[in-house]
Amino acid sequence: MIIRHIFLKKVTIKIFLELRKNRSKNQHSISLHKITSDMKKNLVVCMVTLSLVFSCKEQQKTTIEKVEATEEEMSIPEQVAAANGFDQWANVNSITFTFNVDRNESHFERTWSWSPKTNDVIFMTREDTIAYNRKAVDTVLAKTDAGFINDKFWLLAPYQLVWDENGYTYEHEATSTAPISQKPMQKLTIVYGNEGGYTPGDAYDLYFEDDFIVKEWAFRKGNQEEPNMVTTWEGYKNFEGLNIATMHQRTDEDFKLFFTGIRVE
Repeated sequence: MIIRHIFLKKVTIKIFLELRKNRSKNQHSISLHKITSDMKKNLVVCMVTLSLVFSCKEQQKTTIEKVEATEEEMSIPEQVAAANGFDQWANVNSITFTFNVDRNESHFERTWSWSPKTNDVIFMTREDTIAYNRKAVDTVLAKTDAGFINDKFWLLAPYQLVWDENGYTYEHEATSTAPISQKPMQKLTIVYGNEGGYTPGDAYDLYFEDDFIVKEWAFRKGNQEEPNMVTTWEGYKNFEGLNIATMHQRTDEDFKLFFTGIRVE
């Protein structure tokens, strides 16, 4: 408003001087009407230009503020989830996967089909098939559901960081050393509360680089100091926008935990 006021004042003075100049020289060929009309046209053009400039700057400022606010508001756990395609999870109607464990000479597997929007679960083994809804888990289904929670956590741990955000506390170290590769990485430690869930009080140390993709992790039961298990996170594959690690290996024994038959609809 101040800029426009100054501009109008300058235009008014210019018109007054122009009128005096023409009167003193008796140049009647240029009429007052024409001068006023020309100056009004110039004034309108300048005001429109100024308005567009201010509008563009305001829009640019708003866009920058929105981007900066989004980056500032996203926590470290949320950034890990986002890096693994969490924004695509809203499009998932069902996910099917087989959880496999090879330890020495033994092999174990079980298959799950989960519809997250309705929380319907189908549990499949070579011997049996059980269908249930997670909203109605009783003592009979508790063991089966605990298996589902465990296997789903291995499959979708980065997403659990968002789903469980009210159930744990976390600490972030910008520089740490990954336990298997010994590479410098960031470290995110989450510690679940002592109440609720199937394994209350457990802790997980997630190691990742600047891309926020988990490369290794350590599980510490009851938040004890020494880890109970340390594995890799590798074999990443994309399933309808979901970035999922399909292989986890230990270096201290013959152990592989991996996923097959992943299907996202």
